[in-house]
Parts: sequence; structure tokens; C-alpha cells
Amino acid sequence: MAGRAVLRVQAVLSRCNTRGNSGSAAGYCLDLVRKRDYEGFLCTLLLPPGSQTSAFALRALNVELSQVKDSVSQRNLGLMRMQFWRDAVQEIYSGNAPHHPVALELSKAVQKHKLTKRWLTRIVDERENNLNDRAYGSLKDLETYAENTQSSLLYLILETLDVRDVHSDHAASHIGKAHGIITCLRAVPYHSSRRQVFLPVDICMLHGASQEDFIRCSQEKNVKDVIFDVASQAHVHLEHARSFKRNVQGKAFAAFNITVALDSYLKKLRKADFDIFHPSLQRKNTLLPLYFYVRSWKKTY
Repeated sequence: MAGRAVLRVQAVLSRCNTRGNSGSAAGYCLDLVRKRDYEGFLCTLLLPPGSQTSAFALRALNVELSQVKDSVSQRNLGLMRMQFWRDAVQEIYSGNAPHHPVALELSKAVQKHKLTKRWLTRIVDERENNLNDRAYGSLKDLETYAENTQSSLLYLILETLDVRDVHSDHAASHIGKAHGIITCLRAVPYHSSRRQVFLPVDICMLHGASQEDFIRCSQEKNVKDVIFDVASQAHVHLEHARSFKRNVQGKAFAAFNITVALDSYLKKLRKADFDIFHPSLQRKNTLLPLYFYVRSWKKTY
């Protein structure tokens, strides 16, 4: 089965290489997600054909918004970019999408699936709030950010699958929170190299870990304890999401394939004894496409 799965994954990736070079708005979105959100790209490949293009548009918007913070030198420039996307969402729902490839594809997705506007505006608003270079005051603050961004994205992807029920939304909420927490963890080495630390202040204070400890890539126990606590909360959210499994519609499972990447990272982090700076955490998992396919084939999350 593994051999056939590998061939299947390779075939899908090959087809997407062709589609991504088409020069269309859809091709632009696909390429952007493939280059900037590879795990999201793999997830989207496993969605039903009727949802794929719309999901690529949603993930492309998420990429555009996530890149703003690191691509501008002044906060005011970031605010201008966010205002563009806020206006774009308003114009899309007014039937007059701006001539931007992501906005054009997003408009098609909104019309096709009647996507809920508040999830899109919530993503933009939260990304804008996060332009301030401040650490999360608490783990709860990090969870709120994750809910408003990653969970909202999952609610929208569920809508492309025609899934609108409370159990699926509960699972999506917890998976999104886990995703946001793990994204924060994965970014620690990058941010530390820029003398920035965004980990929850309350957890750092609990273990007596200072910003300087992270900036100098400390491997001391107090630093590892901070990482353990934050990672543990991500694991708790994944377990909560799975507790709803029996009540979640089968077709919703495709929206939750990101748990493959989240599980993989947490496993590597445990093997590294919660040393967030361990080189193994920076290596790309070449078997990830296979793992995604197998999880999809098993119809679980």
C-alpha cells in the first residue's frame, strides 16, 4: 500500500506543477501556497475537487496576511496592507472584487460556497492586531490569536466542503488553536535570531526564563520547561479535537489533515527533549506527503 501511495502522491504533485504554471489567478494562488505554506498545500491537494480551488484561495489569503508583518519596515505600511485586504473583503461581498489574483479567486469561492464573511474579517482583524511586536501576555492570548486566525480558516474550509455543524466546528476550533500554538513554537529560532521573543509571558515567568535566554538559544531546563508547557497545550487541543470524532461528519475529516504535520512536529520536539533550537526540528520531513495521503486514506484525523 505504501508504494502505491507514494506513486499517487507523486502523480498529484506532478499535476499541480502543471496547473501552477498556468498563469491564471488560480495558478497564482496554488503557487503562493506551495511556496509559502507547503503543509497547507499538501492538505489542500487531498480535498475533493469541488473544494480545492476555493481552499487554495483561502490559504493564499492567509499567506498574504501572514507575510505582512515581516515584509514591511514600518507598522503604518503594514496597516495599509491590512486595510487593502479589509476593503477587498468588503468589495468581494458587494460583488466588486479588486483586480488581484487572490481577491478574484476568493470572490469565486465566496459566490460558490456562500462563505461566512465574519470569518474572513476576523482573520484580517487579528492579523492586523498582531502587527505590534509584543509577546503574548499569556497562553490564553496565544490561543485567542490562533482561534481567530487558524480556526477561522478551518471554519471556511469546512464551508467549502458544505459542512456546517457544531461538532465539526468544535473540532476545527481546537485544531486551529493547536496549529497556532505550534506555529509560534516553530518560529522561535527565527525570531530569536532577530532578538525577538513572542512566547507567552506568563509561562516564561513561571519558569524564570528571560527573553535573553531564548535570544542566546539556551538549552537550560527552564527554557525547555517553557517549551514543554506550551507544546503540551497544543497536544491537549489535538486530543480535544479528536474527542468529537464520532460526531463529526465524515466529509469534514479532509479539512483536518493538517493534524498530520502538527503530530509530526510534536513528535520531533519530544525526541529533541523539548530543545526548541535542536537542528532536527529545522529539517524538512520528506515523507510528509506520504503521511498526509495515508491519513486521508484512513479517513481520520
